[in-house]
Amino acid sequence: MSDRSETPTAPILLADYRPPAWTVEQVELTFDLAIDRAEVDARLALRRKVDEPIRLNGEGLELIELKVDGRVLSEGEYILGDGMLEFTATGDTCVVETRVALRPAENTAFEGLYLSGSRETGFLLTQCEAEGFRHITFFPDRPDVLSRYTVTLRADKARFPVLLAGGNPDGSGDLPEGRHWARFVDPHPKPSYLFALVAGRLERISRDHVTADGRRVALHIWAEPDAIDRCDYAMDALVRSMRWDEDAYGRNYDLDVFHVVATHDFNMGAMENKGLNIFNAKYLLADPDSSTDDEYRHVEAVVAHEYFHNWSGNRVTCRDWFQLSLKEGLTVFREQSFSADMNSAPLKRIEDVALLRRAQFPEDAGPLSHPVRPSQYSEINNFYTATVYEKGAELVRMLAGRLGPEGFRQGMDLYFARHDGQAVTIEDFLRALGEANGIDLMPYLAWYEQSGTPRISADGRYDAAQRRYRLTLRQRTPAVDGQAARRPLPVPVRLSLFDPSGQATPLRLEGEAAPDGVERTVVLHTAEQVFTFEDIAQAPVPSLLRGFSAPVILEYDYAPDELALLLRHDADGFNRWEAGQQLAGLAFDDARDGRQQGAALDAWTTVLAALFHDPAVDDALLAELLTPPGEIELVERQPERDPQRIRDARLRMLGALAARIGVPALRQRYDALSAMARGDLDAASQARRQLKRRVLDLIALASPDDGRALARTQYERAPAMTDRLAALSTLALADADAAAEAIAHFRRRYDGNALALDKWFAMQAQLPGDSAFDRIRSLEADPAFTLKNPNRVQALIGTFARANPTGFHRTDGAAYRWLADRLLAIDALNPQVAARVATAFNGWKRLEPVRREAAHAVIAALSSRRDLSRDLTDILGRVALG
Repeated sequence: MSDRSETPTAPILLADYRPPAWTVEQVELTFDLAIDRAEVDARLALRRKVDEPIRLNGEGLELIELKVDGRVLSEGEYILGDGMLEFTATGDTCVVETRVALRPAENTAFEGLYLSGSRETGFLLTQCEAEGFRHITFFPDRPDVLSRYTVTLRADKARFPVLLAGGNPDGSGDLPEGRHWARFVDPHPKPSYLFALVAGRLERISRDHVTADGRRVALHIWAEPDAIDRCDYAMDALVRSMRWDEDAYGRNYDLDVFHVVATHDFNMGAMENKGLNIFNAKYLLADPDSSTDDEYRHVEAVVAHEYFHNWSGNRVTCRDWFQLSLKEGLTVFREQSFSADMNSAPLKRIEDVALLRRAQFPEDAGPLSHPVRPSQYSEINNFYTATVYEKGAELVRMLAGRLGPEGFRQGMDLYFARHDGQAVTIEDFLRALGEANGIDLMPYLAWYEQSGTPRISADGRYDAAQRRYRLTLRQRTPAVDGQAARRPLPVPVRLSLFDPSGQATPLRLEGEAAPDGVERTVVLHTAEQVFTFEDIAQAPVPSLLRGFSAPVILEYDYAPDELALLLRHDADGFNRWEAGQQLAGLAFDDARDGRQQGAALDAWTTVLAALFHDPAVDDALLAELLTPPGEIELVERQPERDPQRIRDARLRMLGALAARIGVPALRQRYDALSAMARGDLDAASQARRQLKRRVLDLIALASPDDGRALARTQYERAPAMTDRLAALSTLALADADAAAEAIAHFRRRYDGNALALDKWFAMQAQLPGDSAFDRIRSLEADPAFTLKNPNRVQALIGTFARANPTGFHRTDGAAYRWLADRLLAIDALNPQVAARVATAFNGWKRLEPVRREAAHAVIAALSSRRDLSRDLTDILGRVALG
């Protein structure tokens, strides 16, 4: 189903964008559906914009017939090849009709129309973003061609009793020979990537919702019979999302029906098809026995994300794929804001920034770096990245902070009103926000066009005689992808100043008549600026970049005692955590150098031990504070990556923390938390479970025998998955052999539960050390493992390669060679999944010399092949550059 790289395509350039030569005003599609062969009749009403031939994209299609204005074209009247159907038409309008045949069961790439599940019980569905519609019918498959769709589905009624498509239902009925039909009409113009259909044996749960503007909407969530009872939480989350969007943005749903469908065979997390969202089951199904607290939050967030796309992506879409962050970054920001309102705003901010640093910062620092709006791409599927999503959301957050809540809402109202039914650009977005507030926001466009993570260095000087504090801020962005010339960016820096007692100081900038609160935002517009604060009684400790006000790396030479002060007293939840992370980094430096003591290590353990006993500290925040940066983040603290050395140092610092708190205190806290153990999903219950896991891990470090015993008991008595999986992970990390019985029990208990088994594979894939590689290869032989399912591939192979540094980065290079073999096998089935797994090689040049040479040899051999997909070839080509 995918093109191989022996026919390379030239890069697509933003500078080459041209409006479509022909638009499609109406689309009528008729599907005759079956597993082995489906036929699609398409009737397109086209209108000429430029005097050019008609060119329609089409890949993997069997063309049966082509008509123009009712006349069948002979083979000599059209050109078909290289993914394009080309022919001419007279006049400014015409009607093009095609009939094509597809083979869904053979489509293992899960792009276009394909079969999810087995031939006997599975169902048919589509995935069209980014360029999947061309695998269904011939069409100008680009996001700036917006059309109104009428879709008729016909199929065997017994095998496909449920027929769904986007839009409103417009009739159904029976046909001869046991077949039936259903028609759907979408009144809103949409791009082809938002087309969707589903056909099969599915069950549903339903609820009615009345929007704020009075529309009654039927909500349906569909899943296979063995999964439908796990959809209730998603339905609740959908209703919460709809209410929130009505209140926060004034956005109401605009169709009579809203369908959501779960599938286990899906390349992405979910897809916002107009009126028919399709979800990877891992982001829709949830129940206490098989879902963790994190997964419940993810279900809520992803349901919200896809629903919010109805306006930020569907009603207003992107002009071309270079503008992808216009819908994804914006919608991630909206999703994050929703989740913060539903749960804890400080903890949500910590979670989002931790993800950014773990996923996007390394991406921005290596060969896969690209701007939020890239200037070119070879394969668009490879640009669904942390940069587009997470960094894109941070840029929207900066704009929202610049405008304030009311100003941002005014800007969004203008954006939606001005561009409803249009395909637009980042410039259109910035212009609408700015014009609504009388502000020029175009300087922020540089953030979208420039790759790399800016580094902000800060230097503070206190003049006691003048009672003046001068803060100098400088910015620089390292060049990583050929963009040598870097423009200064507007960088908002929220800050407070704390006196030695931990009190925030009123802030008056030079030239102001009076202080204006204890927190200010200054904007660094140039390479260097100085900000002077008056009437500062004592040398302050600055709390900089509060709330992570810009996606940058902050460089400030904090002393350990200064970070300890912020960790104790900062009222900003994020910056309190951030002070702890920075202090933990310095403590790691102490531990990495082999010291059992040091100023930073002592300060870090002392403050956390005090906070551990402070009843005013929230359980969830304490759990975050007790969690230092992970091994992947700590890589940045040494020039060459030695995974085992990093792991050993991190364990030493955690061991020192456990010793400082003391086993008796840890055990007392663990017992108290266990006594309150329930499976409830309220925030307090989730916080207790989160803290209990951190305490259990510390006990296992300080007293391994006690840790193993407690973990074994917790596993056996756990009321729900969160405690059960936490105990199993702690037990396996402490002693994999001792955990063998529990691991086998988990496998038997959840046999047939796909999402629980994904956790089982992923948990073992993260177990570190020399035995990790052999364990991975033995898990490949498990009957539940398959290369055909994206979730299973990511759970085992993706987790091992990305999240197990000591296991994957072996000095003998055996794991690199193994991954190369697996990439070849996956690429033959599903190029998108292969390309995503291959990103595990990003950053190979940062490895120490022995590992670096081993990785380079494997990458070079792979990237030289000519039988790979475009997706994988693109990633390997960029990774090879290092």
